Amino acid sequence: MFANRYTALVDACSLVSAPRRDLLLTLAEAEFFRVRWSSKILGETEGALEKIFLDRGMEDAKDRARRAVGAMERAFPEALVKLRGPTAALTLGLPDPNDEHVLAAAVQTQAQALVTENIDDFPDEILAPLSIEARTADDFIADTIALDEGKAIAAIRTLRARLKRPELSAEDYVRSLEAHGLFVTASILNAHVESI
Repeated sequence: MFANRYTALVDACSLVSAPRRDLLLTLAEAEFFRVRWSSKILGETEGALEKIFLDRGMEDAKDRARRAVGAMERAFPEALVKLRGPTAALTLGLPDPNDEHVLAAAVQTQAQALVTENIDDFPDEILAPLSIEARTADDFIADTIALDEGKAIAAIRTLRARLKRPELSAEDYVRSLEAHGLFVTASILNAHVESI
């Protein structure tokens, strides 16, 4: 439905948090947008997940991180952006040169949105001429829900039903989103708590 018209490249910092990742991928699966990432973004995601799992004392941290990223790759095989040609060497003067690969992937895939928690690292004066907008996951998810609330709420209800460790009531699920910084999204879902 919407996916044929809108592409979002998702940065590693937005993929590391399980609630953000789950909501983004659930809405992509419901065809609100086409999700994209690069192998370097996935590598950064895997490394960050491994660190989180290690910090939690999990002995199988590396395997858990690999499984999480592998599940994403299997669910969205078309999401991988392969940098090639002049785009691979693209540098546009971002504040953090380590983020150039993210913007290059967004340009390569002709994304309209770059979903990142590091908004300040992707200034509008650099992105606007490329017709790309940097959005936090929270704002992007909230705006995506607004496109078709009924369809989005149904997809989120399915997502919540899949959660098993732990199972969460609708109210607890919304509170968990707030705990992970998804305040705008939680505010919207509060109005639909009986439906999710």
